[in-house]
Amino acid sequence: MDGIWSRLKHWCEQANTLGTQYYNAPYRAAIARAKREEDDLFMLLVFSEMMGVPNPASWYTLELQPILLQRFHDWHLRMGMERSPLDHFRCC
Repeated sequence: MDGIWSRLKHWCEQANTLGTQYYNAPYRAAIARAKREEDDLFMLLVFSEMMGVPNPASWYTLELQPILLQRFHDWHLRMGMERSPLDHFRCC
């Protein structure tokens, strides 16, 4: 009896995954673009104080900088900056 329930549960999980993909497919590009824009704004908030833009939340975002340094290079290239805008941080 346990085998039937496990197969039924597995089938329901697959059906849920396929249904989610079917309904999200037309909006996948828009969702990816919105996520990219949100990530760009977040990156700007985290590094804005270092670039000379006043940021009231800089104290709270300071601890996130070491985590985001790996993604910083891709971000500044996407923003149209050929070189790192930070004087003391060269990533390229």
